[in-house]
Amino acid sequence: MTSFQMSAKEDMVEKFLDAAARGDLTQVSSLLSLVPSLINQTGYSGWTALMLAARNGHLHVAEKLVSLGCDKSSVNSSSQTALDIAKFWGHRHIAGLLSQSEGSCRRILPGGDLSLQENYFGRETLDRLSGRRTDEVWLETKQKDLATVYLLFSNLSPMVSTPQEDSEGGDIKLCRFRYEAVKDLLQKPSTVLIFLGMEKMKSSSSSSSQTEEPPVWFAISTDEDAAELLRRCRENTCLFPKTPNRDLLKLSEEEAGVVAQARSVLAWHSRYSFCSTCGSSTHLEEAGYKRSCLNPECRSQRGVHNTCYPRVDPVVIMLVIHPDGNQCLLGRKKVFPAGMFSCLAGFVEPGEAIEEAVRREVEEESGVKVGPVQYVSCQPWPMPSNLMIGCLAVAVTTDIKVDEKEIEEARWFPRQQVIDSLFRGASPAFFVPPRQTIAHQLIKHWVGMNSNL
Repeated sequence: MTSFQMSAKEDMVEKFLDAAARGDLTQVSSLLSLVPSLINQTGYSGWTALMLAARNGHLHVAEKLVSLGCDKSSVNSSSQTALDIAKFWGHRHIAGLLSQSEGSCRRILPGGDLSLQENYFGRETLDRLSGRRTDEVWLETKQKDLATVYLLFSNLSPMVSTPQEDSEGGDIKLCRFRYEAVKDLLQKPSTVLIFLGMEKMKSSSSSSSQTEEPPVWFAISTDEDAAELLRRCRENTCLFPKTPNRDLLKLSEEEAGVVAQARSVLAWHSRYSFCSTCGSSTHLEEAGYKRSCLNPECRSQRGVHNTCYPRVDPVVIMLVIHPDGNQCLLGRKKVFPAGMFSCLAGFVEPGEAIEEAVRREVEEESGVKVGPVQYVSCQPWPMPSNLMIGCLAVAVTTDIKVDEKEIEEARWFPRQQVIDSLFRGASPAFFVPPRQTIAHQLIKHWVGMNSNL
């Protein structure tokens, strides 16, 4: 892109954002009709048009942007969404628009906050089409389709590239391959191929788009040398993330959801090449969502066994609220960066309810006893295959006695200190995990609530 083109693009973005801030619906609509990609462009401090409309109370502009599919989950440099901004400035009509659920649901659960909470790794970009996993003819046809997308994984890390300067989205992007580029890998016995799903249909006035199926996606895990795999990418910016827990947080919301599915299933395959019942070898079935024992006498051949299907490990993660409602309990592990505190968390044990797991883990780690527990939202966490179950919990005791095997410190933090940490105050006493984590979202959820549940 030339300097002239960049300048013209910047001018148009500035005009668009200014129109949204002023509430000029006519100009907003006109600019979007010319350049639809303006809808999620950001300006100063990461503010989008929807955020500016929410800040200034322009309902009609917000309605137009939402109707055209703008990203309501985008955050600015202060980690605020448009919904956060609308709530802060008291524009209830816009907050209602951004958090609305169907009226019938509100009548069934009138006491619940049914705003659609979407956490990082949780966006479903693909239709998983689980009914197609046993259709071998259809799957084989799709594998050779010219539009089919393949993702390459090495040691559970996807091949990614850094985007061009003028591109949108996260800091890194998944490398997408076609059949011709990977067909030799599909012939190798050691290659693991899993079907991820089909791109969800997008509304379009074109009649041809209504008859053609969207592309399907597969993920490939291979033991081929990582350097050899990188040579398949034409871009010079390709790489395999070395620290998945950090680097995978740089993907866009859409691609992060795909990686969560692919990485979790591939991690299961890497650990279950042998039958856990009899020790014999297993082979892959159902497009990568089942492993069957090759021993015909094995007990796993009779009945349904959870060892044959990808596992998900449930983890409770909870923000514990002080009885006065204005403090929360946060802890830190030795492996955390200096100054970072987070929510307490732990695995759910067999035969244990979520509420009881919350109470047990909080008392084990901090010595604090918990009473009421309230579910908030959950997050797939592909490190390698956890499901983080986010809850709020109200403490009934306040004395802290940490289990040093689990955490090194736990403290009660006043609400104002937490707000300073979340929104980057002048000199925060600590910092919380990044916005892509459910811990961050739980803390932000509590800050936005009234003082008591």
